[in-house]
Amino acid sequence: MSYDTQVPAAAPRQVMRNGLGTAALILGIIGTVSGLIPLLFWLAGTLGVIALVLGLVGKGRVKRGEASNKGVTITGAILGLVSLILATVGLIITVTAVSDAVEEIDKSIKDAAPKDPTKTEAPSGDAGKADKGKALADGDTSVYDDDLKITVSDPKAYTASEYAVGHTKGNKAYQVTVVVENGGKKNFDAVGVLLSARAGANGVEAEQIFDEKVGAGFQGAVLPGKKATLTVAFDTPKDAKNLTVEVNPGFDYNASQWELKLG
Repeated sequence: MSYDTQVPAAAPRQVMRNGLGTAALILGIIGTVSGLIPLLFWLAGTLGVIALVLGLVGKGRVKRGEASNKGVTITGAILGLVSLILATVGLIITVTAVSDAVEEIDKSIKDAAPKDPTKTEAPSGDAGKADKGKALADGDTSVYDDDLKITVSDPKAYTASEYAVGHTKGNKAYQVTVVVENGGKKNFDAVGVLLSARAGANGVEAEQIFDEKVGAGFQGAVLPGKKATLTVAFDTPKDAKNLTVEVNPGFDYNASQWELKLG
Protein backbone atom coordinates (compact mmCIF):
# COMPACT_ATOMS: atom_id res chain seq x y z
CA MET A 1 0.00 0.00 0.00
CA SER A 2 1.18 3.53 -0.73
CA TYR A 3 0.16 6.73 0.91
CA ASP A 4 0.46 10.19 -0.63
CA THR A 5 1.84 12.54 1.98
CA GLN A 6 1.69 16.24 1.20
CA VAL A 7 3.79 18.67 3.20
CA PRO A 8 2.10 22.07 3.52
CA ALA A 9 4.02 24.88 1.80
CA ALA A 10 5.84 27.29 4.08
CA ALA A 11 4.29 30.74 4.48
CA PRO A 12 6.01 33.37 2.35
CA ARG A 13 8.56 35.36 4.32
CA GLN A 14 8.32 39.15 4.11
CA VAL A 15 11.49 40.79 2.87
CA MET A 16 12.45 43.89 4.84
CA ARG A 17 12.97 46.94 2.59
CA ASN A 18 15.78 48.62 4.51
CA GLY A 19 17.54 50.14 1.51
CA LEU A 20 16.22 53.68 1.87
CA GLY A 21 17.19 53.96 5.53
CA THR A 22 20.67 52.64 4.84
CA ALA A 23 21.10 55.00 1.89
CA ALA A 24 19.92 57.93 4.03
CA LEU A 25 22.51 57.08 6.70
CA ILE A 26 25.37 56.79 4.20
CA LEU A 27 24.47 60.01 2.38
CA GLY A 28 23.91 61.79 5.70
CA ILE A 29 27.37 60.80 6.93
CA ILE A 30 29.04 61.90 3.67
CA GLY A 31 27.01 65.14 3.67
CA THR A 32 27.94 65.93 7.27
CA VAL A 33 31.65 65.33 6.63
CA SER A 34 31.46 67.46 3.47
CA GLY A 35 29.73 70.22 5.43
CA LEU A 36 32.76 70.53 7.69
CA ILE A 37 34.69 71.79 4.65
CA PRO A 38 33.27 75.24 3.73
CA LEU A 39 34.09 74.92 0.01
CA LEU A 40 32.04 71.71 -0.20
CA PHE A 41 28.84 73.35 1.07
CA TRP A 42 27.16 72.61 -2.28
CA LEU A 43 27.81 68.87 -1.91
CA ALA A 44 26.68 68.86 1.73
CA GLY A 45 23.45 70.65 0.80
CA THR A 46 22.65 68.28 -2.07
CA LEU A 47 23.36 65.13 -0.07
CA GLY A 48 21.55 66.58 2.94
CA VAL A 49 18.32 67.08 1.01
CA ILE A 50 18.48 63.56 -0.46
CA ALA A 51 19.30 61.98 2.92
CA LEU A 52 16.47 63.85 4.65
CA VAL A 53 13.90 62.79 2.03
CA LEU A 54 15.09 59.16 2.00
CA GLY A 55 15.06 59.09 5.81
CA LEU A 56 11.49 60.38 5.98
CA VAL A 57 10.29 57.89 3.38
CA GLY A 58 12.22 55.08 5.10
CA LYS A 59 10.62 56.01 8.41
CA GLY A 60 7.24 55.55 6.77
CA ARG A 61 8.25 52.05 5.69
CA VAL A 62 9.30 51.21 9.25
CA LYS A 63 5.95 52.36 10.60
CA ARG A 64 4.12 50.21 8.05
CA GLY A 65 6.21 47.19 9.00
CA GLU A 66 7.96 47.05 5.62
CA ALA A 67 11.39 47.83 7.12
CA SER A 68 13.13 47.07 10.42
CA ASN A 69 15.96 49.61 10.59
CA LYS A 70 14.20 52.38 12.50
CA GLY A 71 17.36 53.63 14.22
CA VAL A 72 19.35 53.76 10.99
CA THR A 73 16.55 55.58 9.18
CA ILE A 74 16.06 58.23 11.87
CA THR A 75 19.82 58.76 12.16
CA GLY A 76 20.05 59.21 8.40
CA ALA A 77 17.28 61.85 8.42
CA ILE A 78 18.91 63.71 11.32
CA LEU A 79 22.31 63.68 9.61
CA GLY A 80 20.61 64.97 6.45
CA LEU A 81 19.26 67.92 8.41
CA VAL A 82 22.70 68.50 9.98
CA SER A 83 24.22 68.49 6.49
CA LEU A 84 21.78 71.21 5.39
CA ILE A 85 22.71 73.35 8.39
CA LEU A 86 26.43 72.90 7.75
CA ALA A 87 25.88 73.68 4.06
CA THR A 88 24.24 76.98 5.00
CA VAL A 89 27.12 77.85 7.30
CA GLY A 90 29.62 76.92 4.59
CA LEU A 91 27.79 79.08 2.07
CA ILE A 92 27.87 82.04 4.44
CA ILE A 93 31.59 81.61 5.08
CA THR A 94 32.40 81.25 1.38
CA VAL A 95 30.28 84.19 0.26
CA THR A 96 31.73 86.38 3.03
CA ALA A 97 35.30 85.46 2.08
CA VAL A 98 34.67 86.14 -1.62
CA SER A 99 32.90 89.42 -0.85
CA ASP A 100 35.78 90.58 1.34
CA ALA A 101 38.30 89.66 -1.35
CA VAL A 102 36.35 91.54 -4.03
CA GLU A 103 36.10 94.61 -1.80
CA GLU A 104 39.85 94.55 -1.18
CA ILE A 105 40.54 94.31 -4.93
CA ASP A 106 38.13 97.17 -5.69
CA LYS A 107 39.72 99.29 -2.98
CA SER A 108 43.20 98.61 -4.33
CA ILE A 109 42.11 99.55 -7.86
CA LYS A 110 40.48 102.79 -6.67
CA ASP A 111 43.52 103.74 -4.60
CA ALA A 112 45.82 103.12 -7.56
CA ALA A 113 43.68 105.01 -10.09
CA PRO A 114 44.64 108.67 -10.79
CA LYS A 115 42.23 111.21 -9.35
CA ASP A 116 40.93 114.29 -11.14
CA PRO A 117 41.15 117.22 -8.70
CA THR A 118 38.59 119.19 -10.74
CA LYS A 119 35.82 116.70 -9.95
CA THR A 120 34.05 116.26 -6.65
CA GLU A 121 33.23 112.72 -5.75
CA ALA A 122 29.70 112.22 -4.48
CA PRO A 123 29.42 110.36 -1.17
CA SER A 124 28.57 106.71 -1.57
CA GLY A 125 25.44 105.35 0.05
CA ASP A 126 24.25 101.90 1.01
CA ALA A 127 23.61 100.70 -2.51
CA GLY A 128 21.36 97.67 -2.68
CA LYS A 129 19.86 98.19 0.76
CA ALA A 130 16.27 99.07 1.53
CA ASP A 131 15.35 101.84 3.96
CA LYS A 132 13.76 100.09 6.93
CA GLY A 133 11.44 102.06 9.20
CA LYS A 134 8.83 99.57 10.38
CA ALA A 135 7.56 96.04 9.84
CA LEU A 136 5.57 95.38 6.68
CA ALA A 137 2.11 93.83 6.46
CA ASP A 138 1.04 90.78 4.47
CA GLY A 139 1.21 91.39 0.74
CA ASP A 140 3.54 94.39 1.16
CA THR A 141 6.69 94.56 -0.95
CA SER A 142 10.15 95.54 0.25
CA VAL A 143 11.98 97.34 -2.59
CA TYR A 144 15.77 97.68 -2.50
CA ASP A 145 17.99 100.25 -4.20
CA ASP A 146 18.96 97.78 -6.94
CA ASP A 147 15.26 97.15 -7.71
CA LEU A 148 15.17 93.79 -5.98
CA LYS A 149 11.65 93.23 -4.62
CA ILE A 150 10.59 90.85 -1.82
CA THR A 151 6.93 90.11 -1.08
CA VAL A 152 5.48 87.92 1.69
CA SER A 153 1.88 86.72 1.55
CA ASP A 154 -0.79 86.38 4.22
CA PRO A 155 -0.18 83.22 6.36
CA LYS A 156 -2.45 80.23 5.83
CA ALA A 157 -2.96 77.20 8.03
CA TYR A 158 -0.71 74.32 7.03
CA THR A 159 -1.03 70.62 7.79
CA ALA A 160 2.39 69.14 8.36
CA SER A 161 2.92 65.57 7.21
CA GLU A 162 3.18 62.74 9.69
CA TYR A 163 6.96 62.61 9.32
CA ALA A 164 7.63 66.36 9.23
CA VAL A 165 10.76 67.75 10.87
CA GLY A 166 10.39 70.96 12.86
CA HIS A 167 6.72 70.52 13.82
CA THR A 168 5.80 69.94 17.47
CA LYS A 169 2.60 68.11 18.31
CA GLY A 170 0.06 70.51 19.76
CA ASN A 171 1.45 73.53 17.91
CA LYS A 172 -0.06 75.09 14.83
CA ALA A 173 1.65 75.33 11.45
CA TYR A 174 1.28 78.20 9.00
CA GLN A 175 2.60 78.61 5.47
CA VAL A 176 3.57 81.82 3.70
CA THR A 177 4.58 82.49 0.12
CA VAL A 178 7.75 84.49 -0.51
CA VAL A 179 8.23 86.07 -3.94
CA VAL A 180 11.59 87.42 -5.11
CA GLU A 181 11.42 89.70 -8.16
CA ASN A 182 14.61 90.87 -9.84
CA GLY A 183 13.91 94.32 -11.27
CA GLY A 184 17.60 95.10 -11.73
CA LYS A 185 20.01 94.55 -14.60
CA LYS A 186 22.14 91.79 -13.08
CA ASN A 187 21.39 88.21 -12.10
CA PHE A 188 20.38 87.76 -8.47
CA ASP A 189 21.68 84.66 -6.66
CA ALA A 190 18.65 83.47 -4.69
CA VAL A 191 20.56 80.70 -2.89
CA GLY A 192 21.73 83.21 -0.29
CA VAL A 193 18.20 84.24 0.75
CA LEU A 194 17.72 83.45 4.45
CA LEU A 195 14.31 83.03 6.12
CA SER A 196 13.43 83.06 9.82
CA ALA A 197 10.36 83.75 11.96
CA ARG A 198 9.13 84.51 15.48
CA ALA A 199 5.63 83.99 16.84
CA GLY A 200 3.42 85.11 19.71
CA ALA A 201 3.59 87.99 22.14
CA ASN A 202 6.91 86.74 23.54
CA GLY A 203 8.50 86.46 20.12
CA VAL A 204 9.56 82.82 20.46
CA GLU A 205 11.35 81.23 17.52
CA ALA A 206 8.98 79.73 14.97
CA GLU A 207 10.89 76.74 13.68
CA GLN A 208 10.81 76.14 9.93
CA ILE A 209 9.08 72.91 8.93
CA PHE A 210 10.68 70.35 6.61
CA ASP A 211 8.59 67.63 4.98
CA GLU A 212 7.76 66.28 1.53
CA LYS A 213 6.04 69.53 0.46
CA VAL A 214 7.96 72.38 2.07
CA GLY A 215 11.40 73.05 3.47
CA ALA A 216 13.71 73.54 0.49
CA GLY A 217 15.07 77.05 -0.03
CA PHE A 218 15.45 79.14 -3.16
CA GLN A 219 17.67 77.58 -5.81
CA GLY A 220 19.76 79.12 -8.59
CA ALA A 221 19.74 82.64 -9.95
CA VAL A 222 16.84 84.96 -10.77
CA LEU A 223 17.37 86.66 -14.12
CA PRO A 224 16.56 90.36 -14.63
CA GLY A 225 12.82 90.85 -15.01
CA LYS A 226 12.03 87.39 -13.60
CA LYS A 227 10.50 86.11 -10.35
CA ALA A 228 11.09 83.18 -8.01
CA THR A 229 8.38 81.92 -5.65
CA LEU A 230 8.85 79.77 -2.55
CA THR A 231 6.35 78.39 -0.03
CA VAL A 232 7.66 77.93 3.51
CA ALA A 233 5.93 76.74 6.68
CA PHE A 234 6.62 77.66 10.31
CA ASP A 235 5.68 75.98 13.59
CA THR A 236 3.97 78.34 16.08
CA PRO A 237 2.55 78.05 19.60
CA LYS A 238 -1.13 77.14 19.65
CA ASP A 239 -2.20 80.50 21.11
CA ALA A 240 0.02 82.69 18.89
CA LYS A 241 -1.83 85.61 17.29
CA ASN A 242 0.97 86.98 15.14
CA LEU A 243 3.91 85.75 13.10
CA THR A 244 6.96 87.90 12.33
CA VAL A 245 8.72 86.70 9.18
CA GLU A 246 12.21 88.01 8.36
CA VAL A 247 13.76 87.73 4.90
CA ASN A 248 17.42 88.55 4.33
CA PRO A 249 18.24 88.59 0.59
CA GLY A 250 21.99 88.33 1.24
CA PHE A 251 25.04 89.89 2.84
CA ASP A 252 24.79 93.09 0.80
CA TYR A 253 21.20 93.72 1.95
CA ASN A 254 19.34 94.68 5.08
CA ALA A 255 16.79 92.14 6.28
CA SER A 256 13.09 93.00 5.92
CA GLN A 257 10.37 91.98 8.37
CA TRP A 258 6.66 91.30 7.91
CA GLU A 259 4.23 91.38 10.85
CA LEU A 260 1.48 88.90 9.98
CA LYS A 261 -1.76 88.19 11.83
CA LEU A 262 -2.69 84.56 12.55
CA GLY A 263 -6.05 82.96 12.95
